Amino acid sequence: MRAQSRLLTTGVMLGLCFFLSAPAFASEYTVVKGDCLWKIAQTKLDSGPRWVEIYKENRDQIRNPDLIYPDQVFTIPDGAADLPVPEQAEQAEPAETVAADVAAAETTAAAEGAFAIRPLVGTPTDYSDPDNWASLPDITKRADTLYLYPTAYINTDADAPKIVPVTDETMRKGALQNIELNCGVFSESTNVFVPYYRQSNLGALTDLDSGDFVDFQMQEQRTDVYAALDYYFEHYNDGRPYILAGHSQGSAMLKIVLREYMQAHPAYYERMIAAYVLGYSITNEDMEFNPNLKFAEGADDTGVIISWNVEGPDNSDNCCVLPGALVINPINWRRDETYAYTMYNQGSRIVNPNTGKVDDIIPGVADAELNLERGVVVCYAENLSYIRVDNYGLPNMFGERSYHNGDYGFYYYNLKENVGVRTDAWFARHPA
Repeated sequence: MRAQSRLLTTGVMLGLCFFLSAPAFASEYTVVKGDCLWKIAQTKLDSGPRWVEIYKENRDQIRNPDLIYPDQVFTIPDGAADLPVPEQAEQAEPAETVAADVAAAETTAAAEGAFAIRPLVGTPTDYSDPDNWASLPDITKRADTLYLYPTAYINTDADAPKIVPVTDETMRKGALQNIELNCGVFSESTNVFVPYYRQSNLGALTDLDSGDFVDFQMQEQRTDVYAALDYYFEHYNDGRPYILAGHSQGSAMLKIVLREYMQAHPAYYERMIAAYVLGYSITNEDMEFNPNLKFAEGADDTGVIISWNVEGPDNSDNCCVLPGALVINPINWRRDETYAYTMYNQGSRIVNPNTGKVDDIIPGVADAELNLERGVVVCYAENLSYIRVDNYGLPNMFGERSYHNGDYGFYYYNLKENVGVRTDAWFARHPA
């Protein structure tokens, strides 16, 4: 991929410069009370996000990156800044915002592909203004959801913006329609927060491959999402556990969040019940980038990622399906190819193509079987509408047999139940 090649070259050059300026030896560090890997990386490597390097260097004695103990002796990779450490260090909290973290960590980009840590672009939207939130709920539940809506702006005109302003009324209208369609999955169990964010015009994405697409999303789109998360955690969350959720472009942004933002904010990540990243692939590479990430293995594990793309048989060329995609079945919550019959689908919620209105259909209309090689959910149901973006004069970037618009709706009531199950399981495991 072109973007990945550029980043790889940049990463190699940065890595070479760092190597030439670094001490030619590794050092050791003895853990003291109050330490965490982030803090050690800040002190010894001048960059908190480089805690991953310390973790990888000492995997033989670090089983869980969140659990290290006094008197453990860690090898610090070459390039350490051999700075003094206070004898009794207080527990360090990551920086107030990720902006400073990613700016300080620019030189750690080395060959990490399109997700290499880099400075934020532009000025963030002001999330202290309630008008920049599509949903600011009354707090009536013991857990939250922060939801990122999918692409809500399609304009193929040559002079149309490639990145849509957060104030655009067409985008806002589309966001509200999507919230009404999908967010009932979360609203019974959680308080649902939805920020408006600058996002990509679908017309600007059709010629991008997956690597270029991710690179494109690292502009003002990423800046707004990070700013919304910062404001949510600092002013709205009040320490509650939470769910991250998104669809399509919103899930692509969550992919970046999970890899990068949550690596920079491990204290936030500890309170994550689950991340529902639907309509964009989570891959093995994502899990390697942030070793804290875990993919769901069943119906009630917590601190995990749930992801799938729904397709008909033999679909191909889906821009949202990436090599190495991980997937779980939304009916039986298994990771194998066990077929899930329609009779076990508790109910669907889809837009009626004849009336344009949302219909709740109980029992559900969709079955589910995993294609593990492709990393998708295959639905064999007949008389369901495949997504057709070529209606807008665009190439059909999801493939001819994609049920992209059914990622939530086909399994709506199974999803709704699962949100409750995982939320209850989180509280059972964290009774304090």
